[in-house]
Amino acid sequence: MSRRRVLLLLKPFDVYPSRASPRANARLPSPLPCAVNPKILSYLDDRCRVHKDTINFCQDVLRRKSLDWELVMRNKLSHQIHHVDLVVTVGGDGTLLQASHFLDDSIPVLGVNSDPTQVEEVDKFSNEFDARRSTGYLCAGTAKNFEQLLDEILEGHKHPSELTRISVNLNGNPLPTFALNDILVAHPCPATVSRFSFRVRSNSIKDSNLVNCRSSGLRVSTAAGSTAAMLSAGGFPMPIYTQDLQYMVREPISSRAADPPLMHRLIRPDERMCVAWYSQEGVIYVDGSHIFYSIQNGDTIEISREAPVLKVYLPESLPT
Repeated sequence: MSRRRVLLLLKPFDVYPSRASPRANARLPSPLPCAVNPKILSYLDDRCRVHKDTINFCQDVLRRKSLDWELVMRNKLSHQIHHVDLVVTVGGDGTLLQASHFLDDSIPVLGVNSDPTQVEEVDKFSNEFDARRSTGYLCAGTAKNFEQLLDEILEGHKHPSELTRISVNLNGNPLPTFALNDILVAHPCPATVSRFSFRVRSNSIKDSNLVNCRSSGLRVSTAAGSTAAMLSAGGFPMPIYTQDLQYMVREPISSRAADPPLMHRLIRPDERMCVAWYSQEGVIYVDGSHIFYSIQNGDTIEISREAPVLKVYLPESLPT
């Protein structure tokens, strides 16, 4: 039997740039009304240290196992992931999202939250700064339980869940990236009004009415992404295994002139959203700001769940 192959994908070490220490005789500027809290700078240094410690720990665990494994920084990942049995991401939800863009439905991923939020720290510093870290919503692992989780996976005692992703066709051509959280269709400048129309088409019932919009854009999320930007914008959380998509027209102008139920609703598994873009320029953002595709006046966009699922080892405490 061949040895199991693991790809260890890491969030970069230098998330927070280093700061030069002032010279001993340097003249310091006068205090500003809103001066930087030195505790925050020390806190950020600690975050880098804890992240590095978790990476070192995970590598030590992998070295003790009968595995073939390799290490890749997430910003160096540029090709589809093949020829491994498991991807382990160390960072937060952002690192797992990065991995998902290079995975089909054949390779599972295990997320390790390298620096979980500590409630006592949040309380301690609440009057000085926000001490919360990545939520690690999709990350089942931490330094405390990583070895146990890995053993359960290798022994076949733990199985991955299948999460819905979003597929986008631009002018009839599929985009190469599937969204695990959400897509945002908007003008490159967030202060610019976008013009677009859309309707929800169905395979089994009558299509929706055409909705003509002037707004700051359109967001569509999966169940996994419904607790992220969609929830912040006024959407609602969805059970993690739901196959529906949720969409919302962002900041519509003259919303009373539109059909309110069609400005924010679900897209069922047998439905798809068809969008016509009528602004001079625009962008389709996939899972945040790092992956995007330009669009222009007259382009058509089709959004659906016709994408391969992503296999993820989820936390047992995650609501379903």
